[in-house]
Amino acid sequence: MKRLILLRHAKSSWDDPVKRDFDRPLNEKGKRAATLMGEHMQEEGVMFDAVIASPAIRVIETLESVAKGYGEAIEPEWDRRVYLASNMTLLDVVHEAGDGSDALLLSGHNSGLEDLVLLLVPDTKGDAARAAVEEKFPTCALAEMEFDVDSWADIAPGTGRLVRYVRPRDLDPDLGPDEPK
Repeated sequence: MKRLILLRHAKSSWDDPVKRDFDRPLNEKGKRAATLMGEHMQEEGVMFDAVIASPAIRVIETLESVAKGYGEAIEPEWDRRVYLASNMTLLDVVHEAGDGSDALLLSGHNSGLEDLVLLLVPDTKGDAARAAVEEKFPTCALAEMEFDVDSWADIAPGTGRLVRYVRPRDLDPDLGPDEPK
């Protein structure tokens, strides 16, 4: 059995002038959401034994804030391929993960993460969690899937079971979408 946990970066700041999208930091709401998500992961027993992440600043800061809430350091393997990756590139990254781990946390960006859930989890009638992912995979959302395989390389489209989908607004309504200005 393999468990794949996807974590989208938290809300980033568009206020700070940066030269590249890659360098955008989190805003205060994003830091708060990531810390709360880390606390939730700890309370719910979300465990992982390997982490692969985009090296973008907003992902680095997300994992730092999640670790603060989780109460344990998170030491990812930084993989540039995860930055703004498609679902198929992300699946390649998962396929290459070492089979010594049974629970992999993959942290990066949309639309790739959302599309990866939709690729891996079959569209079955009445699956409210999958339908919610299809509606929107917001910043700092967490999706956890299980696969009845022994090797990451054996994960294939339509073979996953979505066992958890949590958005920051599920934990604190103030972390929901910003009101239009």
